[in-house]
Amino acid sequence: MGAVLKPAVLKPVALDALLSDRRVWRGQPTNALPIPKQPTGHPGLDAVLPWGGWPEAALTELLLPADGIGELRLLLPTLARLTQAGHDIAIVAPPYLPYPDGWRRAGVDFAHVHLVDANPRDALWASEQCLRAGCLPAVLSWPMQADDRALRRLQVAADTGGVMGFVFRDVRAERNPSPAALRIAIDNAPTRLRVIKCRGAMAPARPVPFPAATPAAA
Repeated sequence: MGAVLKPAVLKPVALDALLSDRRVWRGQPTNALPIPKQPTGHPGLDAVLPWGGWPEAALTELLLPADGIGELRLLLPTLARLTQAGHDIAIVAPPYLPYPDGWRRAGVDFAHVHLVDANPRDALWASEQCLRAGCLPAVLSWPMQADDRALRRLQVAADTGGVMGFVFRDVRAERNPSPAALRIAIDNAPTRLRVIKCRGAMAPARPVPFPAATPAAA
């Protein structure tokens, strides 16, 4: 007859002994998600962005069907936070002069806002220099003539200077490729934000609601 196998007898082992012998790996407790360094000031938008806010040292492209539909209001919380902390920002070749009282009501310290007047031919060059300098945390620009090559130069300049660059373009550029880390289209019927591209994650399928702008805040 064959040998009869007896079931093994398992002896209890203290968990502390296993841990001390490094035979069991103990995971570390997960900390809370880090606070985003550059929140947009709009919780609904922060929630769908992989960085929890604006991408740092990168270009953000804002695509508009028309001027004055809320594109500046989208950035005002960020500009208020930066200027209240004593940081300077640059605005390059805007289509209209900023309304200081409206910006101040939104919390922006206008003493730290620098307006760069440039014609369409020089706007790209001026934007690139402001981004590359690295002494401004944010640069806003309206490049009228910007192809993929020009945008790539701005993206490289933003990365080199460690600056948040925001460029405003016509929504018809949506169908064209772009090196920007983040692309957002602002719709006005209804008013909402569509994240077209966000580097490092899939763009959300659903638009983000965005309250209609008032003329003073646009």
